[in-house]
Amino acid sequence: MHSMKTILVIEDHEEIRENLSEILELDGYSVLKAADGKIGVSVAQQELPDLILCDIMMPNLDGYGVLHMLSRNPQTMRIPFIFLTAKAEKIDIRKGMSLGADDYIVKPFDETDLLSAVENRLKKFDLIQDGSQKAKAATKPDNELFPNGYLKNYNKKDLVYHEGETPTHVYQLLSGKLKLTRLSDDGKEMVLDLLKPGDYFGYWSVLQKQTTTESAEALEPSQVMLIPTADFMDVVEHENNIASKFIRLLSNNLLAQQYKIVELAYNSVRKRVASALIQLADKYTDDPSKPFSMAVSRETLAGIAGTSVESAIRMLSEFKADGLVEVDKATITVTQYDKLKNAPY
Repeated sequence: MHSMKTILVIEDHEEIRENLSEILELDGYSVLKAADGKIGVSVAQQELPDLILCDIMMPNLDGYGVLHMLSRNPQTMRIPFIFLTAKAEKIDIRKGMSLGADDYIVKPFDETDLLSAVENRLKKFDLIQDGSQKAKAATKPDNELFPNGYLKNYNKKDLVYHEGETPTHVYQLLSGKLKLTRLSDDGKEMVLDLLKPGDYFGYWSVLQKQTTTESAEALEPSQVMLIPTADFMDVVEHENNIASKFIRLLSNNLLAQQYKIVELAYNSVRKRVASALIQLADKYTDDPSKPFSMAVSRETLAGIAGTSVESAIRMLSEFKADGLVEVDKATITVTQYDKLKNAPY
């Protein structure tokens, strides 16, 4: 028995959903069930289960969307999350793990493997929770850990730092939006990452003790906290929880970059531009199933997609003609998130 731990199963295939539920209930778990991603998000937010098993390929809202939405909610962001996938391709597994999943199970699954994965994740979560409670008294908020940090405001298109500089600070975005970019050998801008409030950046070069490998530019008026590198390194060396936090950030960033390299190498231009719009929606909205609007330059969109500005503009026109997006000067509105994301390109 497992002290009646509650497992939420999100699976659109009824036979698989019932089979999973029966196996878990026979092993002593309490089971909640959801037939699609949107229902699953609602159940997770209301019931706060101890662990979530979630299929990847589902209508309405797929498993990636479920994980994204739950990771933005403080009440659900730490719930252990295991993907169920019928695809064993490394790219699907890598994408899921880079988004924050704890594990994955490939269908058809072995009953023993399923139960072992669930039990191991619950045990690890309990250990982390116990450690967090013990460390809670010693844990300080970020603004107390970095008392010498100071705030600075940036206007749209202002650079926080340039590629090739000697780093003097680590940064945390407090409000607004930023992009991290790098110039290719032929001078084209590549967008490496998009940042939202709360994100840290500029720490890679500090930890590696090298010049900055990217530039940071404001996409809109933004406020940033600047942390002197000496203060940052002192905290990382003496605060285990902060060191662990940045190790996780580095690991997730590396996985995300590997996924992007594969995408740029194998996907069509149309697919890459669609993925760029989906990336913007995933990053800057809590509910990507609703229309998402953002003022974004065509240069930035092309930089995210890894294509020319002309190709990005042409694809936008096609998406507009297909009814997937609306375009009003600089503002792009994604009106059909699921169709844009899942259409065969």
